[in-house]
Amino acid sequence: MLLFLYIRRKGKMKKIITCESVFRGHPDKVCDQISDAILDACLEQDKNSRVAIECAIKDDMVWLFGEISTTAKVDYTRVAKKVLREVGYEGESYILEKISKQSNDIALGVDKDGAGDQGVMFGYAEDNNSNFMPYPLMLAHEISRKMEFLRKEKYPHIFGSDGKCQVSAIYDNDSFIAIDTIVVSIQTKENVPLKIIEPIIVNEVLNTLGICLESTKILINPTGAFVVGGSYADSGLTGRKIIVDTYGGVARHGGGAFSGKDPSKVDRSGALYCRYIAKAIVKAQLAKKCEVNVAYSIGIAEPVSISVNSFGTGNDEYILKLIKENFDFRPANIKKELNLLNIKYYPLACYGAFGRNEYPWEQVDEKAKILQAQKT
Repeated sequence: MLLFLYIRRKGKMKKIITCESVFRGHPDKVCDQISDAILDACLEQDKNSRVAIECAIKDDMVWLFGEISTTAKVDYTRVAKKVLREVGYEGESYILEKISKQSNDIALGVDKDGAGDQGVMFGYAEDNNSNFMPYPLMLAHEISRKMEFLRKEKYPHIFGSDGKCQVSAIYDNDSFIAIDTIVVSIQTKENVPLKIIEPIIVNEVLNTLGICLESTKILINPTGAFVVGGSYADSGLTGRKIIVDTYGGVARHGGGAFSGKDPSKVDRSGALYCRYIAKAIVKAQLAKKCEVNVAYSIGIAEPVSISVNSFGTGNDEYILKLIKENFDFRPANIKKELNLLNIKYYPLACYGAFGRNEYPWEQVDEKAKILQAQKT
């Protein structure tokens, strides 16, 4: 989630951008992880699997529902229970399955390498940091990762798996100035006081981020207690944290979720490709910020529309011309170019899909060189 707040300090207008991350044990993220784990299990055995699997959770009940067409032999219940254990959910869970095959009407278009659905996708990049991502979002994800490590490796007797964090960063003319506020809400075991968890989070997480926090407001478990968490405190559903998964609200989102969808679904593959292009544009120094937008019609390979917005930092008309000349938006090409049938999606269900350089849509050096060579 994102909050823009404009403030005036020392006669200058500055902007505060707030982005949020959620921990692995948040019930919505649990559902995302189960959906992507099932997707991985299907693709591991059958690269042509058509998967659109969703999950819901409340208390000790888990519902698996959607459409899967595959030759893979997968025990979906077993996959779901494995994820629950890895996340840190204790006790027995009861799994209900309602899964059918992909609609023949949809399959007709996908079989011809058309888009698996109609929809609108966005990709974004900016040059403020080496990740080409909004800085407060990446910082929030890093806090989430560090909290997960401490929970599992050092303090399982203190922390639970549920939680959220958000980071508010001060910008001046789109340049990062300082961190204004950090909020960390973390589930704890019963009878663990704030005076125990506060120094752990400050000293072993926040002070290791490599930034000055001298004037930063730090709020830890602001209500004073967070003992009941996970699916017993809130229900969870696949695809309900799409802003956390993408750009923290700094850039637009077409609305489609990623988790549980194979790459024939342009909700996922189209968004990954748009990020790939936007990052290549910025890395080629054609713009300081870039948002790429594509739209598809179900069953049709060529996109309905492509557009670009550099927010006044580049020549949009020229950038769009380069995009159309150098990138192929057809779903079959996207799967091949980004190697989308041979990656693991389960790790992407946490800490965002972008700014993680181990994934192919982040590896844009060659494309950036090609674009630079064409600059006029």
